Amino acid sequence: RQHEGPRRVKRAWVIPPISVSENHKRIPHLLVQIKSDKQQPGGVIYSIKGPGVDEEPLGIFSIDKFSGKVFLNAMLDREENDRYRLRAFALDLGGVTLEDPTDLEIIVVDQNDNRPLFRQDVFTGRVVEGAEPGGSSRGGWMGGLSQPLCQHPPGAPSATGTCVMTVDATDADDPDTDNAALRYSILDQGAAGMFSINATTGEICTARPGLDRETMGVYNLTVQAADMSGDGLTTTAMAVIYLEDINDNPPEFTKEEFSMEVEEQAAGVDVGKVFVHDKDLAGSPSWLAKFTILEGDPEGAFAIRTDPHTNDGVISVVKPLDHEVRDRFELTVSVQNEWPLEPSAPASPRALATVRVRVRDVNEAPVFRENPRRISVLEGTPPGTPITTYTASDPDTHQIQTLTYALLYDPADWLRLDPHAGTVRTKRELLHPSAFLQGGWYIALVLARDDAEPPLSATGTLSIEILEVNDHAPQLQPPAGVLCGRPGRGGTLLLGATDDDRPPHGAPFHFQLSPQHPQLARNWSIARFNGEDLLNYFPLRPSHTVTSPAVPTSIPIPPPSPTAPQPSHHPVSRRVPPCPHSPRVPRVPRVPAVPAVLAGLGAARVRGRRRALRKGLLQRSRDDMRDNILNYDEQGGGEEDQDAYDINQLRHPELFSPRAKPPLRRDAPLSSGTPLAPRKLPSSPSDIEDFINEGLEVADSDPSVPPYDTALIYDYEGSGSVASPLSSIVSSLTDEDQDYDYLSEWGPRFRRLADLYG
Repeated sequence: RQHEGPRRVKRAWVIPPISVSENHKRIPHLLVQIKSDKQQPGGVIYSIKGPGVDEEPLGIFSIDKFSGKVFLNAMLDREENDRYRLRAFALDLGGVTLEDPTDLEIIVVDQNDNRPLFRQDVFTGRVVEGAEPGGSSRGGWMGGLSQPLCQHPPGAPSATGTCVMTVDATDADDPDTDNAALRYSILDQGAAGMFSINATTGEICTARPGLDRETMGVYNLTVQAADMSGDGLTTTAMAVIYLEDINDNPPEFTKEEFSMEVEEQAAGVDVGKVFVHDKDLAGSPSWLAKFTILEGDPEGAFAIRTDPHTNDGVISVVKPLDHEVRDRFELTVSVQNEWPLEPSAPASPRALATVRVRVRDVNEAPVFRENPRRISVLEGTPPGTPITTYTASDPDTHQIQTLTYALLYDPADWLRLDPHAGTVRTKRELLHPSAFLQGGWYIALVLARDDAEPPLSATGTLSIEILEVNDHAPQLQPPAGVLCGRPGRGGTLLLGATDDDRPPHGAPFHFQLSPQHPQLARNWSIARFNGEDLLNYFPLRPSHTVTSPAVPTSIPIPPPSPTAPQPSHHPVSRRVPPCPHSPRVPRVPRVPAVPAVLAGLGAARVRGRRRALRKGLLQRSRDDMRDNILNYDEQGGGEEDQDAYDINQLRHPELFSPRAKPPLRRDAPLSSGTPLAPRKLPSSPSDIEDFINEGLEVADSDPSVPPYDTALIYDYEGSGSVASPLSSIVSSLTDEDQDYDYLSEWGPRFRRLADLYG
């Protein structure tokens, strides 16, 4: 078979695009006629389908099915649909397809039927006053000037001007035609013509110099947009331009001189205002004023601040003024903005004004120059004695006024005050002690008052120190004393005294024998021991057995001031024993048994009957006893008895027979018996109480020792020491066996003890 080539489409069946103008008013309107040459005329049936036929919008297009003519049945709007694509069909009378379907495209041609529209009715922009204008170089600008194109952000300065804002509009017509070619212009901006607009972009910029917010702060421009490149349809909008303030105007005083007055002694009050004017925007930093007092106030009595609402200067007094010292001030005040002036602002000197302030005189209260007044008065000052003159002064030297005085507070009713002279006198005697004295001081208040209308007053404090006077003699306590002792023995009495006077006329006291009785020194002496005074009696002869009469003594007090001390006399009786059950005279307190101290004090209390043995020991060794006590930190028997005590007796008491007789120490008392063997030590803590109670019972039942000085040997301590017993534990119970004469043989270190007990 022969290969069949491509089918050739007949020219009559291929339909080119059809153009039709929008808003066509002649309806119906023949658009095109389609044909098919497959059959004779009348034997073909034509049809079309698509939008505008059998699809929305319906009924716009139609076709004659026998002739193939296509008609427009309605007005077209390009802004709604700018083209239609249809399909055309050709069938025979039997419905058989004669031609393949073909495309039918209908293009809607635009007409200038839409005006431009601005995107908003009012455009707003801002630019600083004094912004630079643009230069003239080429066209493209509207508004009466030929300006260069400004392509900067709104409000930004440039070499070609300062752009403020851009206005823009839209057009619904075909953007590829002049129907949508827009041009912008300024229809109205006032007579100044300060702004211009780019006709193509709609950008508004400054056109002339001289933008001054103080002259005109807001510009209202009417702008227009036109299509057809400015010759077609037009529309308008408003462009509002606000000028932003800069500090190009310094503040100025409304006048050169201001006058005001203020009362004296007023502080923290406003005196008056100085008024200024600033052309810059109210409330802005360029408008706020700052004031300074340049001259006329060396003491800093005035201050000036800015009223934030009115921008005026408020002058106030910060220190009290005194009319009598200075009655008027002349201040020089300057003003300037808080922000500095712009460099473009015209130079001008700083604004100055003179403020005259008059100080008005008012009545002032009296003043006590010395407050409080402190004086001293002797105790017991007689009534009517003038003690001081306490007056005030009146600051009102330009006014003649009289001051009067009165006692405002006198709790003891002790004072009398002259109402005119201010002299203070005693009204009655005031003595110690008194409930109205505070630490020896008496407080009174004095009132001073002037005779102005209304009167003013002041209060002064009068502090009176009541000086102590030595007007009381000391009293011995107890008032009488008794010394008991054996014939030929002395005695000791502890002295004490009291005094009603306060320091320095009271304690401490000094005791001495009466100088009117020099014979007393043979038997009596006063010594100080451990901070206390002891009265000692020494007999003329050891065999003296007579009763001494009452002996007077004198106790003067050292004077702290020219006032003479007050002495007192005290009788002391010396009785020969036996004393009728009188309490034992206090002795010198025993020193604790520290080994180094026992060498001196303990030896002074040994038995009298051991004197011969002690003297023998001292004759064998003439060394000082204190120098021989070497190993005082050892716990043995003595310096020559280091091995006299066997410590095993404590560690192992069971190894030693309780019936065994322990050896005697060489330094044991002659009259003392052999100590008992050691008692059994407690085996547990619960037996300690029994152990102590047994020892206490032995001490209480021993008739050879007093209860307060019990000779109790708790354990055996060895023997063989050449030293005498030093403890007073084995001392005699009474004074009859005591003999202290040997103390005078012990050297100068024991001289004090020898004087007291030898």
